[in-house]
Amino acid sequence: MKEKEKVPIYHKALLTIEEAAELTNIGQGRIRELVDKSTCEFVLMVGAKRLVKREKFIDFLNDRKVI
Repeated sequence: MKEKEKVPIYHKALLTIEEAAELTNIGQGRIRELVDKSTCEFVLMVGAKRLVKREKFIDFLNDRKVI
């Protein structure tokens, strides 16, 4: 059986909290705080699972000096 190839984080459209933290070097706790806000535009809920929309998250970070 062929082992499943792993897609690099920077190619994924949706990231887990852990992957978003690894990509941006921002702590998982801080990212969880951001996605828990009702105004968050870069989170996608899949049941109870929170996924981060990579491109919107990067755009959000580019518009900020402090988070």
